[in-house]
Amino acid sequence: MRLRNIQGARETVEASEYVVQKPQEQKGKWAEFFGNDNPIHIEVGMGKGQFITTLAKQHPEVNYIGIEKYTSVLVRALPKRAEMENCNNLIFLSYDAAGLGDVFEKEEVARIYLNFSDPWPKDRHAKRRLTSKEFLARYDRFLAQNGEIAFKTDNR
Repeated sequence: MRLRNIQGARETVEASEYVVQKPQEQKGKWAEFFGNDNPIHIEVGMGKGQFITTLAKQHPEVNYIGIEKYTSVLVRALPKRAEMENCNNLIFLSYDAAGLGDVFEKEEVARIYLNFSDPWPKDRHAKRRLTSKEFLARYDRFLAQNGEIAFKTDNR
């Protein structure tokens, strides 16, 4: 997806009730944040939020956290979330995936979705891939013992 600067995106994301502004403070407390013990599923690099908002509507018994690094992309998911009346199982983070170990406690996440992530095809960029050894090791720190990583790509 081509990134376009959207004027006021950062301010809109910072003011949104659907975006947790200091997610590190919720580490180990996400069940308390949601007010239930439902499993937590995260989508890393959620883009405009179509996938995760659809899942949240279909599965109210699961808590969803959509994570997007770029506010100019995340801001496009906010209207989809706002349309979801009586939805208490979906929130967003404007956060870099490299720091997710600071946001989630050991075994706090039941499933991680990686959908059509930027492939970073050049060898020198391999460590940036959300499927690199480094990132998989990060996920392992907070993924539940029987947790899953659901991965979709159209890139070899």
